[in-house]
Amino acid sequence: MASPERDGMPVLITEAAPSYDEQHAARKRKYAIMMGARIPCLILAMVFYQTWWLALALIVLSVPLPWMAVLIANDRPPRKAEKTSRFVKEHRAIEAKPHHIIEG
Repeated sequence: MASPERDGMPVLITEAAPSYDEQHAARKRKYAIMMGARIPCLILAMVFYQTWWLALALIVLSVPLPWMAVLIANDRPPRKAEKTSRFVKEHRAIEAKPHHIIEG
């Protein structure tokens, strides 16, 4: 496959992946949401301590959240195929109909 610099055709970037900063911000946001979900689980477990099975279920639910949050936060989206999309200019006539010539 020829590189964009050699064949002279412009590369379309409308399908470009998000920038590294945007990906990092999205991963930080996901991490914060998942870690923020752990706090209400622990608080609800303390509130429902008299209903032992509910408190235990909330604690068990909150245990894997940090692990899952780290895995999701460190996971970058997969790289897309290296197929380059190129702009292809179509050569069409301005008008496709035949012209009527008026001679004077």
